[in-house]
Amino acid sequence: MKLAIQGELGSFSHQAAEAMVPGAKIVPCARSLEVFDRVRRGTVDAAVIPIENSLAGSVAEHFDLLLSREVHIVREFRLRIVHNLIALPGTKFRDLRRVFSHPVALDQCRDLFAANPKLEPTPFYDTAGSVKHVLANRLPDAAGIASRRAAEVYSGKILKAGIEDDKKNFTRFFLIHCGKPRAARNGDKTSLAFSVRNTPGALFKALSVFALRDISLSKIESRPMRGRPWEYVFFVDLLRGDDESARNALHHLEEIAELVKVLGIYPAA
Repeated sequence: MKLAIQGELGSFSHQAAEAMVPGAKIVPCARSLEVFDRVRRGTVDAAVIPIENSLAGSVAEHFDLLLSREVHIVREFRLRIVHNLIALPGTKFRDLRRVFSHPVALDQCRDLFAANPKLEPTPFYDTAGSVKHVLANRLPDAAGIASRRAAEVYSGKILKAGIEDDKKNFTRFFLIHCGKPRAARNGDKTSLAFSVRNTPGALFKALSVFALRDISLSKIESRPMRGRPWEYVFFVDLLRGDDESARNALHHLEEIAELVKVLGIYPAA
């Protein structure tokens, strides 16, 4: 099985992919759009994407792509994120002046930079990619922030381990397939998107279809609608699978909302 991920081998997406589909061939992609396009074209069987971090919040681009592309969520997975400072073998911590990583990873390691003002945080497109960059270019005054796996893949040296500010740092990943959603046999969670007219009480009425049926929401957030300034799409996670109450709630929502798209019905992590 071929799995696309955004980022390099050794990234956290790579770790999640290995855990979710053991033995799959991992296809690294430079951009998120490429990941979704590969799934759509069928050049890979599926993809693993990060959707939310417990500290940094949601990956907005991936919510937008889930809405605009014909893909569906099959499974979710939560990965504990441990950041490490990785450099060329032989490099000492006192030699460092630049630290490369994804902006989200840099933001999760603020204490490191506060305690070491000589270090310049430098945004990079990917965590593992930052280590690859430092090692490939043999930068003696630089390091990357990434996973232990990235150090192993690119033969880097871990100068400091577990440098994230908060140890309760998790990222939620989705396994996505092409096509319209099919309820998993043991699915007990539903992700969907909907939009309502900008009228008084419209959102209250939309959410009441779940409250009236005792369906709990574990997440709700809004994203701007392209081409319609100051109008929004709401992304919701329901703690319910494909049962009669959930189906009735969705039918009721369709009567109220302008748009309803089920993104997936899958087992909760």
